[in-house]
Amino acid sequence: MNKYYAILDKILAFGRVQSNKKGNIKYLLNEQLSLTPGDLLEIFEGHNIARKKLKSELHLFMQGERCVEKYRAAGINWWDYCGAILVNSYPTYFEKLPPLIAKINKEKRNSKNYVLFLGATDAESNQAPCLSLVQFQIDEGELVLSAYQRSSDANLGLPADIYHLYLMTRQIDLPLRSITLNLGNVHIYENNIGKTHELIEGEENVKFELNV
Repeated sequence: MNKYYAILDKILAFGRVQSNKKGNIKYLLNEQLSLTPGDLLEIFEGHNIARKKLKSELHLFMQGERCVEKYRAAGINWWDYCGAILVNSYPTYFEKLPPLIAKINKEKRNSKNYVLFLGATDAESNQAPCLSLVQFQIDEGELVLSAYQRSSDANLGLPADIYHLYLMTRQIDLPLRSITLNLGNVHIYENNIGKTHELIEGEENVKFELNV
């Protein structure tokens, strides 16, 4: 069982139940997922991830594109519920990523922590980023990436975020040592619990419901 499926299994086995405005969830607090390149390969080979769409999505984010129609044109329809414009969401912060990556590639300083913060709390928002911080560090010539997620939908959001973080590391001219995600609240929605069991048991083409 790869590390991503292992955390799904842990939520199903030990998660506590909570109700919120989006529905009931099973959740765990303060979990950590540390992934080596080998772990990433195992996840990407074993789990159906919409790689082309997620690559296009990250590209649009990094351009600062806020128009939902542009995402739809790229085959990405999971932002439709937000309205016509993404307000205070990922593009607002990810447009700062290209110059940060350029700076990392230019400096490559072991002593420096390169950080991308996401999500101002005092701004109007139709979808505050669940990914709150991404930190790039260099240790003995290798890239160590750490990220904090305040809230993580383990079925839909988590694999997408893992792939986005991996795509970020591919833009940095250093070998990757690890990606570590610190998950403040990682959860499975009640209406996706049965499908999560099916996924872990080896069912292919499992589709999860988006809860908004």
